[in-house]
Amino acid sequence: MGKKRSIKHVNYEENLSVPPGFASLTALTLKRMVAVREFKPGLIGAPLSDSDIHKFKTSFVRKPWICHDQFDNVPPKCDSEQSNVDMKDPLTSSLPKGVIRGCANCHDCVKVTARWHPEESHLPVLDDAPVFRPTEEEFKDALKYIANIRPRAENYGICRIVPPSSWEPPCRLLEDKSTWEASKFSTCVQKIDGLQSLYLKRKQSRLHEKRETKMQIVAACEIESAVERVADSEEAKSIGLTSEFEYGPEFTLKSFKKYADDFKMQYFREDGELNDADQDQGEPLIARIEGEYWRIIENPSEEIEVLYGTNLGSGTLKSGFPVTAKNIAIYDKYVDSGWNLNNIPKVFGSLLPFGCYNISDISVPQLFVGMCFASQCWRDEDHHLYSLSYLHLGNPKVWYGVPGRYYFKFVEVVKKLFPQLLKNPKLLPELVRQFSPSMLKSEGIPVYRCVQNPLEFVVIFPEAYHSEFSCGFNCSESVRFAPFDWLPHGQNIVELYAGYCLKTSISHDKLLLGAATEAVSAQWKFLATKKDSSNYQLWRSVLGKNGILTRVFKSRVENEGIKRKHLCSVPSSNNTSMDVFDFDSKRECSICLYDLHLSAVGCSCSPNRYTCLRHAKQLCSCAWFAKSFFFRHELTELNLLVEALEGSLEAIHSWAKRKKLQPDFIIGSRISSDSPYKLNATPSNKSLTPIPVQDVVILLSDDEEVQS
Repeated sequence: MGKKRSIKHVNYEENLSVPPGFASLTALTLKRMVAVREFKPGLIGAPLSDSDIHKFKTSFVRKPWICHDQFDNVPPKCDSEQSNVDMKDPLTSSLPKGVIRGCANCHDCVKVTARWHPEESHLPVLDDAPVFRPTEEEFKDALKYIANIRPRAENYGICRIVPPSSWEPPCRLLEDKSTWEASKFSTCVQKIDGLQSLYLKRKQSRLHEKRETKMQIVAACEIESAVERVADSEEAKSIGLTSEFEYGPEFTLKSFKKYADDFKMQYFREDGELNDADQDQGEPLIARIEGEYWRIIENPSEEIEVLYGTNLGSGTLKSGFPVTAKNIAIYDKYVDSGWNLNNIPKVFGSLLPFGCYNISDISVPQLFVGMCFASQCWRDEDHHLYSLSYLHLGNPKVWYGVPGRYYFKFVEVVKKLFPQLLKNPKLLPELVRQFSPSMLKSEGIPVYRCVQNPLEFVVIFPEAYHSEFSCGFNCSESVRFAPFDWLPHGQNIVELYAGYCLKTSISHDKLLLGAATEAVSAQWKFLATKKDSSNYQLWRSVLGKNGILTRVFKSRVENEGIKRKHLCSVPSSNNTSMDVFDFDSKRECSICLYDLHLSAVGCSCSPNRYTCLRHAKQLCSCAWFAKSFFFRHELTELNLLVEALEGSLEAIHSWAKRKKLQPDFIIGSRISSDSPYKLNATPSNKSLTPIPVQDVVILLSDDEEVQS
């Protein structure tokens, strides 16, 4: 035993160990009270007077017990709202409420007690994204024009396109009075002062809205349940994450415009009146709104709550572009235009139709109805697809873009700011937060800005992180599309999704296989008919040994071949055709959620449960020979398709014979004497028969010729 210490020798200035539970909390409590006494600008950190200290001391006097029974009938706050408050900084959670929405008589009124602070403006200093002004001729083909400007614009992540002066499409939302005044849409609530918090990305699926088909209802339920699983996961709870927004009331466009205008008018008043020096046709200047927006986010003084109608593609509003001519001549030009967002995902040259299933809505335009400060936080598009946004009417939008080459550096900045995400990296693609462009620039990430006005387009390039906010009431629409130069981005992102165990919106294998098959069919038809067309010229530009479609498809086939060689060394009797799988049904790996269009692994012990080849061993504990391997195409077929894409005449013929491809009309042709096939010149007979030929010139996929 140690020597007993005499009390008289104790030095009370020593740091003696104190048993748990006996340490004084007075200093800690006083410090806490100082930090949260009243959070008004300029008071934090100010010296305390004697009277202030006396008030804090008296605050520890015992108070009477609270009778909690009186709160039994009070409905609890929704989880989303409560979580948003809990995860905020103590300073933010104590902010006074600057916006009061609704009253006893109605839900669509607003009272704004907050005011703008021009002296505290946080206007970021940024370079502008490029602006393009196509001529009438250049504007005719949307995909071709975007492909032409890509080498210059892609380095900025975003760009703005100003259509020719003749572009004035009728807006269905305004032309149709019943839509403007009667069609209701749902909104979500955004607390702008809390956008710096970290949120899980939510897909707003309105299950209570009318759905057109049963398939859409099933798809919506699947999306909602998947998002709920992510939000309720242990990883999300450990980080304290919650959903991005809560639901707000329903509006018509007419009533929402009144609400938005009232909010903006009240917020930017000075002493009860608008400042004439800061108006632009009755509106505060965009720069003033932008500076105030970032002040609210970076240094909030009140809770600022706005409403936002987002992802309304499947609701009652649908698209703002005309979809039928309605016997009006002016409509024809816009109904068929490639710039009509209903058309661009499926025009020739966009590959999305090859990869979409019947229940997929990724190629459906989404409508957004915004008000001042309504935001879309930093995000990248699903599958790193292109995105085209159009502003139909209302006030401008301010956009920010980060070039795609900084995608991974952007992710590293998120990890740096939130170290707890290093333990849960699979949550990263599902997170959103509104970072200041100035902060991103300080981390070495370039940010570019553009202001989108009504009747203008904004293009988002693959892998580009982007965000935007509205300067007042507006209606905009956006849609995704996939031209040929997107293919390498698409292949990379599906591998990343599989690593994070995230659901895919399209089947990349289905898309690649469909595009490759269509390309070979176009070659076969040209060789048979010698009829050139703009469609064939486009296919020809992506084929050949160096063509982008050939390179991506060949890489995918090689990767598939490696997996089959090393993971599927089982008796051939266990190899099964994928004909048992519905071609239009989406099946996913039960482990990583990779789409199983090209191959899958199953076992009789687990009906309707499959995995990809990579996770075959994790499917079940049954013996290896008991598993079944499903292949849509054998490797010999896939390699034959690669050779056909590279331009081999023999491979094109063999593929056409396997798939029984026959051109609509076969005219007389001149075929190489050493070619493995000849074409009958009779229109009525489309069979392949040998015929004598002499002089031959056949154009291949590359700029090569075979002559004899």
